[in-house]
Amino acid sequence: MTSTSDTGAGKAPARPKTAIFISGRGSNMVALVEAARTPGFPADIALVLSNRADAAGLVYASEAGIATAVVDHKLFAGNREAFERAIDAVLVEHGVELVCLAGFLRVLTPWFVNRWAGRLINIHPSLLPAFRGLDTHARALAANVRLHGCTVHFVTPELDDGPVLAQAAVPIVEGDTPETLAARVLVQEHVIYPAALARVASGQAKLVDGRVVIAGDTTPADAVLVVPT
Repeated sequence: MTSTSDTGAGKAPARPKTAIFISGRGSNMVALVEAARTPGFPADIALVLSNRADAAGLVYASEAGIATAVVDHKLFAGNREAFERAIDAVLVEHGVELVCLAGFLRVLTPWFVNRWAGRLINIHPSLLPAFRGLDTHARALAANVRLHGCTVHFVTPELDDGPVLAQAAVPIVEGDTPETLAARVLVQEHVIYPAALARVASGQAKLVDGRVVIAGDTTPADAVLVVPT
């Protein structure tokens, strides 16, 4: 996906304005922001939005010169769609074209997901379709699997079920705890999320008829990147 407003003879395509949703410290947000600062990265991080005013990641974003916004879900009396319409209004105000969920601890309704279909991506700490939902590291250990990891996917109305953009795998080793495993997975999250965003922002990866269609290959050398065909 590229914005065409600045395309023309001698001009590079405008980088699509991207919002990152967080609920806490936002370590994946930091990875995305740092990646977007590198020359040639195809997305512009224009907004960091949280449902919690005390989210630590908002401080980082503000100090980095990025616009921030808070839409407190508690103010909408359990009306999830009203909460999301308020979020959508903020996105429109900031001219946002892509949304990255980075530890945003709210389940989105079909209304919002469908409105942003093909422009909304998420990172999940497991090798989907295994271990959807919460407590993925403890569940992986309990299941005695040999590989665990993380997945970046397009968001669909079904929780943690969207088409896969990228996956990184890490081995489970003797003595692993949920905390040690989570730490190793997080390292790979910080690798594949910027890579996946770059693919979507540049138009290399698109959601077409419920499938990810990718042109070219930009596999990071330090992660196992699995791309659907």
